[in-house]
Amino acid sequence: MKLPHRRQFLHLAAGAAALPAVSRVAWAQAYPSRPVRIIVPFAPAGAADIGARVMAQWLSERLGRPFVVENRPGAGTNIGTEAVVRAPADGYTLLIVAPAAAYNATLYNKLNFNFLRDIAPVAGVSREPQVLMLNPSVPAKTLPEFITFAQAQAGKIDMASGGIGTSPHIAGELFRSMTGINLQQVPYRSGGEMVTALLGGQVHAMFVSLSSSIESIRAGKLRALALTTATRSEALPHIPTVAEFMPGYEISNWYGIGAPKNTAAEIIEILNRGTNAGLADPAIKTRLAGLGSIPMPMTPTEFGKLIADETERWGKVIRAANMKPECRRDIP
Repeated sequence: MKLPHRRQFLHLAAGAAALPAVSRVAWAQAYPSRPVRIIVPFAPAGAADIGARVMAQWLSERLGRPFVVENRPGAGTNIGTEAVVRAPADGYTLLIVAPAAAYNATLYNKLNFNFLRDIAPVAGVSREPQVLMLNPSVPAKTLPEFITFAQAQAGKIDMASGGIGTSPHIAGELFRSMTGINLQQVPYRSGGEMVTALLGGQVHAMFVSLSSSIESIRAGKLRALALTTATRSEALPHIPTVAEFMPGYEISNWYGIGAPKNTAAEIIEILNRGTNAGLADPAIKTRLAGLGSIPMPMTPTEFGKLIADETERWGKVIRAANMKPECRRDIP
């Protein structure tokens, strides 16, 4: 699929030309005048859904109208994304954007939309690690011990995943490429289902977002070996990173808000300002920190650059691994 020129996308992310002063005032006074839908292209209980509900509550209180989360999973997040692409560009249908947006641009040869062209970046929300977790029945207590164990059990280690091209799969593929370990992917529909499967012993291991698994880690029900970010998490500072044992390994989940292209710059500004105010609020910061997430306040242009950079970076990985979207689920 042909992507728009990088410079063109970053220009679009900066917003449309300013409207006359009277129009700007009218937009600011009128928006929002009715409930706003936030489409989450994932099943409930995952990291994207959790973050969306935190921000929806904040925006509802700040802007005085309900911001309602609507889960629209399916087709590797493409169903929910296309619903927003086709929605009126009036600010009343928004999208939770996750790494899948960057992966899908390369993973799928044919889509009914072009994300970099058809979705306007609004605001960043948060960034968080994935975590490599084991069922307690697996004898490994550290990452080096797990690598040794998995090498000895070649082809016998089942790893929960969302299917090809999801964040857990990308993290696992990066791990496989650096260790040579063959891990058997077992697909599930959501991060919550993956955690349940690991708790029940249906699989041995998984990479999953920290916010989806942090309560199970704190309760000692699952064993967390390592985080996928370059640095440790303040929420669980005792857990090392994969990079401490495998220099150069790094992948994180990030989330933000998008809107249909041609959404008025004034509406995007209202939403961006409201989102960033929430991310600066001590209560929201504490809530996100408790989930292992880091607030990621950004301008629309900065968020657009992040999406473009991630699309370019992971496109190279996906092409090199010759990934195809079979058995694709919706796990951020």
